[in-house]
Amino acid sequence: MSKLKITQVKGLVNTNQNQRRVMQSLGLRKIHQSVEHQDNPAIRGQIRKVSHLVQVEEIG
Repeated sequence: MSKLKITQVKGLVNTNQNQRRVMQSLGLRKIHQSVEHQDNPAIRGQIRKVSHLVQVEEIG
């Protein structure tokens, strides 16, 4: 199973509470911070909610 590297590229100013909660559940708090998660439908759904705030790369 592949992994995803998710990097926050924009700040959370002017975002709604649901988007902030998704970012927190992904483990992202600061701009340019990166985390790795397994590629599964739940993570893909969270990424879709905040796609304008993050950059996603597929790792092996």
